[in-house]
Amino acid sequence: MATNSSFQKAVELVGKSRNILITTHSKPDGDACGSMAAICEAMTALGKKAQVLLLTELPGWYEQLFTQKPMMLKGFKQNEMTFDLLLIVDTNSYSQLEGLEDFLKQNKKPVLVIDHHPTADNLGDVELIDVAAAAAGLIVFDFFKYAKWPITKKVAEALFTAIASDTGWFQFSNTDSRVYKSCAELIDAGVKPTEIHHNLYHNLSPGRLKLMAAMLGTLQLHFDGRYAEQYLTQEDFKRAGAAYKDTENFIDECRRIKTVEAIALFVELGDGKIKCSIRSNGAVDVCKIAQKFGGGGHTVAAGTHLPGPLQSAMQIIKNEIEKQLVPKQK
Repeated sequence: MATNSSFQKAVELVGKSRNILITTHSKPDGDACGSMAAICEAMTALGKKAQVLLLTELPGWYEQLFTQKPMMLKGFKQNEMTFDLLLIVDTNSYSQLEGLEDFLKQNKKPVLVIDHHPTADNLGDVELIDVAAAAAGLIVFDFFKYAKWPITKKVAEALFTAIASDTGWFQFSNTDSRVYKSCAELIDAGVKPTEIHHNLYHNLSPGRLKLMAAMLGTLQLHFDGRYAEQYLTQEDFKRAGAAYKDTENFIDECRRIKTVEAIALFVELGDGKIKCSIRSNGAVDVCKIAQKFGGGGHTVAAGTHLPGPLQSAMQIIKNEIEKQLVPKQK
């Protein structure tokens, strides 16, 4: 858990800064978006100039979290970035900051990292790291409370989104008493959970639904149904009229299968690489697999990139899953 000493250093770093650039990993999820939005709101309330920078497109269902539209890295000249503090949330790894690696290695400005993943490249001058936290949003919330910064309704909604989405709306095994206690405080601050749930999960575009149907059609089960794999090709995206951002949470659909203990979703990218997301109920350490191929994450949720073709990437992960699945006792 992040210490009071690290919290104090972070408060001092923010206090000395006037222009704060906030970023996160590519393909930002609910935890990343909610945390960034909350930080941006809080920094603005403190009289700072705060700006969110995205490496890849923002999913439409998270747009309402942001008061001002985030900048996109694509088409933005990195030498024009003016800031005196870079704040990175929900990652601490070069591999997840694709397109920003060289800039980060040359950067001379102070960096504050807020993250809950064990995979780390130690990117921050000050780091608020808590691998026991179910979401980066929990660390952000603790940071705000330590600093005694106001938790407005807008901030509370963003943090609730971060925490709820990274716990699968309180369904995943990382949902502990800390999650419920923090969310109760956020509800007291004005959050309406049913409204947030509706905004997140009841606004699918036709393209996203068609893409999900395409993915479900590729489902294959292995090792007596214990391992499920699915994939999406570039042609699937074209037929559905959908984008890469539309795949968020798709991998969790397989969790409903009774026998499944490990899941992988393979997405063919435009450059020929394969994005692989892996989940587990604890039977497999998927972080160990992802790290072997330059990725990272948590024990039960991780990801990495693999070279194509698709079938080759799928076989690589299948072999790694098989190594870890302990035979069932008969």
